[in-house]
Amino acid sequence: MMVVVNIAISVVCIILLQLLGMLIFSWMTRFNDMEELKKGNVAVGLAFGGKFMGTAIILGISAYTNSSIWHMIIWFAVGYVCLIIAYWVFELATPGIRISEHLQKGNIAIGVLLAMVFIGTAFAISSLII
Repeated sequence: MMVVVNIAISVVCIILLQLLGMLIFSWMTRFNDMEELKKGNVAVGLAFGGKFMGTAIILGISAYTNSSIWHMIIWFAVGYVCLIIAYWVFELATPGIRISEHLQKGNIAIGVLLAMVFIGTAFAISSLII
């Protein structure tokens, strides 16, 4: 019975961390992600999906490699901060392109590129999580 309780607590914790991660990423954009998605903005959908997948990769590896929920949360936080830093480095590395403006205009190429930056960075960061 205790195993079932531990799994249930872990699942709830994972869902809450994923939602928190997406909320923080939404605050970072200069536009309302949900409004852009309602408009059918594919570029924003791709970038948002990349953020979701990147967050999920880090969260999944954190859960898989740690038997303690607290250690999972700590390693997720470390990985998530690295993911945010990677986003800002990407912004700085592309000075001629304002990422948020291109996403809001529906530039699919930027949406795909940003999604891959998040997913690729999440895989790289995941290899560091113990």
